[in-house]
Amino acid sequence: MENLVQTAMQNVNFAAIMPSLVLSCCAMALLLVNVFLPRGKSSLICWLSLGALVITGFFCLGAWNDPRFGFAGHVALDNFATFFNFTFLIAAGLSILMSDGFLKREEFNVGEYYPLILFTTAGAMWMASGTDMMTIFLGLEVLSVSLYILAGFLRNRVDSSEAGLKYFLLGAFSTGFLLYGIALIYGVTGTTNVADIGIYLSANPAELSNPLTVAGMLLLSTGFLFKIAVAPFHMWTPDVYQGAPTPITAFMSAGPKAAAFAALMRILTLGLGGLQDEWTSLLWILAVLTMTIGNVIAIYQTNLKRMLAYSSIAHAGYALVGIVAANEIGMSGILFYMLAYTFMNLGAFAVLVLAGKKGEDNLTLEGFAGFGYKKPLLAVAMTIFLFSLMGVPPMAGFVGKFYIFSGAIKAGYIWLAVIAMLNSAVSLYYYLRVMVYMYFKESGEDFGWVTMNVGAVVSIVLAIIGVLYLGILPGGIMEMAKSAIF
Repeated sequence: MENLVQTAMQNVNFAAIMPSLVLSCCAMALLLVNVFLPRGKSSLICWLSLGALVITGFFCLGAWNDPRFGFAGHVALDNFATFFNFTFLIAAGLSILMSDGFLKREEFNVGEYYPLILFTTAGAMWMASGTDMMTIFLGLEVLSVSLYILAGFLRNRVDSSEAGLKYFLLGAFSTGFLLYGIALIYGVTGTTNVADIGIYLSANPAELSNPLTVAGMLLLSTGFLFKIAVAPFHMWTPDVYQGAPTPITAFMSAGPKAAAFAALMRILTLGLGGLQDEWTSLLWILAVLTMTIGNVIAIYQTNLKRMLAYSSIAHAGYALVGIVAANEIGMSGILFYMLAYTFMNLGAFAVLVLAGKKGEDNLTLEGFAGFGYKKPLLAVAMTIFLFSLMGVPPMAGFVGKFYIFSGAIKAGYIWLAVIAMLNSAVSLYYYLRVMVYMYFKESGEDFGWVTMNVGAVVSIVLAIIGVLYLGILPGGIMEMAKSAIF
């Protein structure tokens, strides 16, 4: 027993979890600070949360090209995890910036909201840096439990309570698939360490055809595909996105999605690389199904949050193309695309936060009629984000799709790339329709309720800068993405 404890202590390396450790400690400290603040005075917590994200960012920066490993091989703070960590921090920061004014407008200015976002981000970091499936599962649970609460945070609204309940029930159901998959793979290989699983399957190729191994892969993938909102595991997305507070909807569409991609990429490439033929065939079909369902159903949506929900499903399909390609440009393209998508999608939601009335009943196509004339600057910002989501150059969305589709073509998946490009063309209809309503439809509304609060405006400006920078000068970030893949 003494030797086991000694070995465990020698393998502990807090540097490997320092970013998430700092963020978790800050979140717990902010919960205590909130106790001493008057109810409804949570702006201080908002800005302190942003400070916590900045501090965490400095700890992440120190790990670039200086990988840290710890906890007996359960955690790796390598370039892959660090790149994703910055994506999570940006998603959390933009969401927090647009939240202060939103919570005041909804008269639900509760300070616990911000630490929950920080805990969610910490869970995402554990998912990205986890090299053992139990560590990844721990991160997933920390992320998920916090998100269940945040989705139903506005408990005085029926749609928010419904969103939280649906997300909780379906999320718990998908977690069962994930755990069962881990159990089956452990039963075959005798380990939950991702690298050791890969080594075992390489040394014992006969186990690759073992039904338990294949079933474990399928069940394991199901848990992550639910978080990514891949069809047919997407049914929760539109209802949850519509009912959740808009800043949380924005965060869910980027941060947790990127975390699930990070975990799935590490497990499939390092642990289950011997089953590549099987999982590429599966993901090929799911990518086509996801893109098509997301884009086609988005055409019929009149609620903008539901439209962006189905758009998010379609973009998950585009990103899956990179995993199917399983080459350098495809995999690094996913990292680039997750970062680009964070800027363009959160920017679009930030505009919705400012444009929405209390209760957000006006976030429909008709509610946006004439928005371009009444609030021209916000309309221009929304136009930029929609063009990027379409994949129009020189926006970040175009470059991200270019890299991913190029990876598919290079790997020989030409028809998959063609289908993805056709789906991207279909998406032009519902994105352009928003612009038609903004600029070519008249409305009796004067949008007098729109207040340009500092946080939301800053988030929009930062998102525009990110979209244009990644679109015009993508080379530097793409090189970082290439150096981050395995």
